[in-house]
Amino acid sequence: MTRWLTEAVPRGRVAAFRTLVYLFVAADLVVFTPWVRTRVDVPGELYQPLLIGRLLPLPTPTSTVVAAIFWSLLPLALLAATGRAPRLLGWSVFALYFEWMIIAMSYGKVDHDRIGLLVALAALPTAGRARHGDPTRTEAGGWALRVTQIAVICTYFLAAWAKLRFGGVDWATGSVLARAIIRRGTDFADVIAQVPYLLIVAQFGILAFEFLSPVVFLLPERWRQATIGFFYSFHLVTIATITISFAPHLVAMTSFLPLERIRPVVWARQLITRRRAGAAPAGPASDSPAPEDQGPAPDDVPAAAPPVAGAAPAVRPATP
Repeated sequence: MTRWLTEAVPRGRVAAFRTLVYLFVAADLVVFTPWVRTRVDVPGELYQPLLIGRLLPLPTPTSTVVAAIFWSLLPLALLAATGRAPRLLGWSVFALYFEWMIIAMSYGKVDHDRIGLLVALAALPTAGRARHGDPTRTEAGGWALRVTQIAVICTYFLAAWAKLRFGGVDWATGSVLARAIIRRGTDFADVIAQVPYLLIVAQFGILAFEFLSPVVFLLPERWRQATIGFFYSFHLVTIATITISFAPHLVAMTSFLPLERIRPVVWARQLITRRRAGAAPAGPASDSPAPEDQGPAPDDVPAAAPPVAGAAPAVRPATP
């Protein structure tokens, strides 16, 4: 079990995953959850903190508290994405983002697509330093990715358990997806909804998929990657039908992927180098001709005729 939990992975994979996670945190503040800043306009009596918020305890959100978290977390997340000071910046980002999520989820609805991302933020500071493209393997980085993977799969499995716990078998045989399509469905979803019994079959399929998701850890590497591709396709259909993105969960799920093969910085440098080389002006002319100007290749030069016995040697005419 210890070997499985700490299975070594390339440091380049850890570095790529770290950059992706911290960049998403910065994007989350301004794109996905900017509405958290509006919580300061809600009366404090409506703030019902989660259990962790009651145990710590954390202050009731005010305009000063929320602004301090936002303007501290945004630059720190961008700095952490560079891989510098992984422990100091990593723990700082985790603490601030954790409080950001407590504020977001303490007014009623709790989103379960954040678990994997929060676990990743808590584990990445323990992975140590890692550089993009480094093939050296690290057990500490492997542990950070593994616990993130476990959190991702628990998101599926526990979601299925919650469906049966609170909805029973009626969740699969009822009109859950039909209601979701009525509330926030797309034109594509309207087409699917017209097929008889298809939504019921889809609900049974969702339960089976979520309950069987832990099997991914038992599959060979090739089949595991194919299964993760199926997971992503499931969320693609979810976005296309009921416009639920699960963006933080999708970011955490990249912990399964060989991210060390994706090196956009290196690709960008190579592209810039090629463009500069192609646009570089010709250098000054030199006294010696260029290789292509030195006449035909040796194989193309006609061979000299063999000398004839008794013949006078050829004389080169004098240059005037």
